[in-house]
Amino acid sequence: MKLFIDTANLDEIKTAQSWGILDGVTTNPTLLSREKGNFRNILRSICEVVDGPVSGEVVSLDAEGMIKEGKDLATIHSNIVIKIPMTLEGLKAIKSLTAAGIRTNTTLVFSPLQALLAAKAGTTFVSPFVGRLDDIHQVGMDIVSQIVTIYENYRYETEVIVASIRNPLHIVEAAMFGAHICTIPFSVMQKMVKHPLTDSGIKRFLEDWKKVEK
Repeated sequence: MKLFIDTANLDEIKTAQSWGILDGVTTNPTLLSREKGNFRNILRSICEVVDGPVSGEVVSLDAEGMIKEGKDLATIHSNIVIKIPMTLEGLKAIKSLTAAGIRTNTTLVFSPLQALLAAKAGTTFVSPFVGRLDDIHQVGMDIVSQIVTIYENYRYETEVIVASIRNPLHIVEAAMFGAHICTIPFSVMQKMVKHPLTDSGIKRFLEDWKKVEK
């Protein structure tokens, strides 16, 4: 499984990159709004840190506007992937950008049928939002299992990015279902390494080491 970080904060990205486990980055307008500076410069700086896909999102609602924005964002860096919302206009934009050789990430996906349509349109990545489904009392991880099965049945090359992750258990389930990627908030990424038995084990080893003759 590939691990992306879901943030536009350069310090968080650099820290995760230093751990040697980071494969890419996803951003969105909300995440970019929390950072200071021109959004193009932020995206360019992220691409210079991480040698992997970096998603930048369009804000137009019509296909023509999405295509224009997408082509413009793609000029920032070769690592840029264009996030397109799952709408009818979005499908048109995905088809056009894919034909132009520009990678896309279909975002705000909440059903396996939406994921199927995005794959047929040629999207590079599809992002089901599991946490937001959990928020409305629907088991978000169910659609991940369904999407992975559908893609395997028909050999779609589209990769599944499990998004809106709220806790480490989402990542475990995504890995068990065979999802290709998880995009993870920095706070959750930090929790992945933690276990109380690891901490207590280190403490005991260090205490016993003090008793060893040197």
